[in-house]
Amino acid sequence: MKLDVNALGTFYRMAREGAGIAAGRLTHMMGVETQVGVTKLNFMRGQEIRRDFEDSTEKVGVRVKLTGAIEGYSVVVFERESAFRVVETLLAEAGPDAEIEGDAGETDEFDEMTESAATEVGHIINSGFIDGWADVLEAVIDVSTPEFVEGVSAEPFFGDIDEAPGDDDFALLFQSRIETVGTEVGFNHYLFPKRESMSKLLERLRTSEGIEYDKLDGFDRMAERGAEEVAETATTLTGIDTSVEIRRLNFVSLEAIPEQVAEEKLVGVAFEFDGMPSGYLLFLFDEESAHEIVDAMVPMEVDEDGFGEMGTSAIKELGNIMASGFLDGWANVLDTTIDHSTPEFIHDMGAAAVDPVIIQLGENQDFAFVFDTVVVADGREFDCEVYAIPDESDLERALNNLDVDRIEDAKTTAEFQEVDTT
Repeated sequence: MKLDVNALGTFYRMAREGAGIAAGRLTHMMGVETQVGVTKLNFMRGQEIRRDFEDSTEKVGVRVKLTGAIEGYSVVVFERESAFRVVETLLAEAGPDAEIEGDAGETDEFDEMTESAATEVGHIINSGFIDGWADVLEAVIDVSTPEFVEGVSAEPFFGDIDEAPGDDDFALLFQSRIETVGTEVGFNHYLFPKRESMSKLLERLRTSEGIEYDKLDGFDRMAERGAEEVAETATTLTGIDTSVEIRRLNFVSLEAIPEQVAEEKLVGVAFEFDGMPSGYLLFLFDEESAHEIVDAMVPMEVDEDGFGEMGTSAIKELGNIMASGFLDGWANVLDTTIDHSTPEFIHDMGAAAVDPVIIQLGENQDFAFVFDTVVVADGREFDCEVYAIPDESDLERALNNLDVDRIEDAKTTAEFQEVDTT
């Protein structure tokens, strides 16, 4: 099974189109304004998907079976309280006789009326997504009768679905979020396609030689090896026990990245890298996490805002270590050479922190791979978004030359550049 950026781009457009249709139908049905939040294509292992469900939060969902241009299952999952808010709003529109007694989220069980309402909402959302996909594909996708599901783990939602990935299997999933304005109601959406169905679809959508699917799996594992080196090197240099975990690999539209960045002060470091592949690396921390990093790395009192000369130097040094760990790990696995620039410090509000990089990249490509990453130092957790944005054609050539057997055996020791702090 092979894919390429064009095929992934089509999937992304399918997800955006479907989310837009679903949001419009919810607005019409509930009389409440809705908007599309986040849309991503996630490359995740089964164990990571299951981990998303194991947060002790009760969830409800609606799933349907698909046949036609896409075969498999489509599943919409709400947190229980969010589902009750949606149902309460819907039944309020139907009149006082249909309203839920008591506060939303406090009801212990779904009764026949609330379950029916939740199922109807979930089916409308599923159908919106699927109609959007069918429009983009110019094909027919049939949908089964919706099934209501509830539980506190992944098992009730997709444990009996053959198409769902095993713990170590690498799966392409759609993740979308629609929000009702002012009520903080959202949900996650999962598509579990049959492999044969996905393979046929990818064959139809590819416009290049493409990348073998297991090579993209290798790309994810390659990044994990780079993350391990980041942690080891940071620990050695700072004396602080550090670990780095890559949660998942996302495929997103460049124009959507600024929309997904939190509207708050962000601190980051940007790099340009050159070799096979070439591209850009961007590490972004929220301001609180950046302060934590400075406090951990600088054993003396720094400027009040934490980002004077010493604070800036500390952030740039950590970014330099991380970039070297990632890129040297990739280079060793790919048996190539990748050099990176000196770090450029960023301290700005939300989208403004990423706009300069996005503008440069947007001249040549439309999409990017983003690693959702967490850095833990000395017991403190720093949320860090890693935007690894390789040149599309470079990445395809590099991954096609990738020997996946080298990933576990290749040396990934980083030889990082010292940062000039003068």
